[in-house]
Amino acid sequence: MLNRLNTHSLISGFCALALSFGLISLTHAEQMFSDEQYEIHYSAFNSTLIPAEVASRHGLTRSGNRGLINIAVLEKQEDGSKVPVSAEVTGETRNIVQQRQNLSFNEVQEANAIYSISSFQFTNEDLLSITLNVKPETSDQTYTIELQQTFYVD
Repeated sequence: MLNRLNTHSLISGFCALALSFGLISLTHAEQMFSDEQYEIHYSAFNSTLIPAEVASRHGLTRSGNRGLINIAVLEKQEDGSKVPVSAEVTGETRNIVQQRQNLSFNEVQEANAIYSISSFQFTNEDLLSITLNVKPETSDQTYTIELQQTFYVD
């Protein structure tokens, strides 16, 4: 019962942070990769969607032409529960003319959650290809996640 409560608290924590970061919206819902060992939750969005106090607390810059990527890794347990784990996260963005930006992730640890957050710049109607390399601290495997998303200057 306690493990299920911890998993529920963790998922509630991720949803709360997602809501405060503006991750859960009609246009850019959270995405997830899952296998037998891990769930990797990720989302990319405009930094203006986060409240100023959240940006300040996490040392993030809010700007109409700056995006954020948020990643959380959960390790699946034998009893069906999931626990947050740290991960080494790297990545890059590429626009349609193949200009690259390396992503530098900072880890945020809260009561029942661990997140990796990076920022990047974009121009209006920028279609970005984003490649993420996620290596959970409890794994020898690196997971590669690729996504494309269009960003709009606020």
